[in-house]
Amino acid sequence: MTGTGLVAGRTAIVTGAARGIGLEIARLLREHGARVVLADRDAEEAAAAAAGLGDEESVWSRACDVTDEAQVDALVTETVERFGALHVMVNNAGITRDASLRKMTTQDFDAVIGVHLRGTWLGVRAASAVMREAGTGSIINISSLSGKSGNPGQTNYSAAKAGIVGLTKAAAKELAHRGVRVNAVQPGLIRTAMTEAMPPDVFAAREADIPMKRAGEPREVAGAVLFLASDLASYMTGAVLEVGGGRLM
Repeated sequence: MTGTGLVAGRTAIVTGAARGIGLEIARLLREHGARVVLADRDAEEAAAAAAGLGDEESVWSRACDVTDEAQVDALVTETVERFGALHVMVNNAGITRDASLRKMTTQDFDAVIGVHLRGTWLGVRAASAVMREAGTGSIINISSLSGKSGNPGQTNYSAAKAGIVGLTKAAAKELAHRGVRVNAVQPGLIRTAMTEAMPPDVFAAREADIPMKRAGEPREVAGAVLFLASDLASYMTGAVLEVGGGRLM
């Protein structure tokens, strides 16, 4: 590897990278020397985000619907063609379609399961096909504390995020002997555009339940991802790191 930083000289893909947690993950990986591909369903927003992170030799953006098998496979293939390798895959893309059981439609259930669970599985499968041949690689899947405790109005989201944990552990067992590590991060209440759209009293009540008495910042989630992507976590696979200020411990 060349340069300085925890992931210097490596190539990383981050899905859902146009904004929020995904963008901060891409930013921190780039700061630590990685070449980064920002993948997002919104091609224009991804391109704008990438333009703020570096030049075309180190940062690239690409439109990708993570529920589409061909698009995910093409994302990985074109990344390897462009940068020569793939060392880190961060499956972060996600959506919410919150509603009570009584009011949730099957379309909203399927949409959330599709993006989070099918999308993560497609990302793990495509990235691992490249990494296992190289004999090295780190895959990081973004779950949520909602997948540990369940949230009212989020039967779809909580089920998907819990499923990501099972997927992570199964894939980790399959790939460990080939030098590929698969881990997950479970963020808690993180200050993003989505959570800040919550009513202020609800947000404050959620913060009050956290031992550290505050919401987390996207960069704090990115720090856990950087750790798992780096050699500092070289003997970790199948692990689930909670980034939640002590909530649910």
